[in-house]
Amino acid sequence: MAKITPTQLSLKKLRDEGYTVWITEHWNSFSRTRQDMFGYCDIIAIRKDETLAVQTTTKSNMSARIHKIADNVNAPKCREANWRIEVHGWFQSENGWECKIEDLS
Repeated sequence: MAKITPTQLSLKKLRDEGYTVWITEHWNSFSRTRQDMFGYCDIIAIRKDETLAVQTTTKSNMSARIHKIADNVNAPKCREANWRIEVHGWFQSENGWECKIEDLS
């Protein structure tokens, strides 16, 4: 059975909440690294008058992602454009997959 990723979990969660979603993270074959849109955004989600940028990770890695966004020069520009920014931290409990959300808007 294939391992489910935090990105897949966030995509499902957002779709279930009525968002149209797009993965903005991509593989850079030259540097052999994953690159996020604007340096922090894995998923862009839109719904009505709302744009949401999501950094998705495991719950244990949330702090590093929050610091990454805090240090990012593009995050304030996205906020000025009325984007919301969230970090989704996924973990397994006895109830299955759960998501801790940190709103950085």
